[in-house]
Amino acid sequence: MKAKTITPMGALHPVLFFACVYVVALLLSIFICSSIFYSLNGTASDDAALVKKQEQPVAAQPTLSAYSSSMASLH
Repeated sequence: MKAKTITPMGALHPVLFFACVYVVALLLSIFICSSIFYSLNGTASDDAALVKKQEQPVAAQPTLSAYSSSMASLH
């Protein structure tokens, strides 16, 4: 009759697997929650910088080339 032999690593494999899954899920949840928190609670300096970027004048639109105007006449 053959005796059952279980290695310690084999016996701990499910426990180690779920511990690793727990650690990965914990790190991802911290990253996701902190990114949501910081996106919702921006500082006033961030808002002012955003307003300054939006208030900059837009560059003049380039004129249409001969190719694009000839294509427009075909339609």
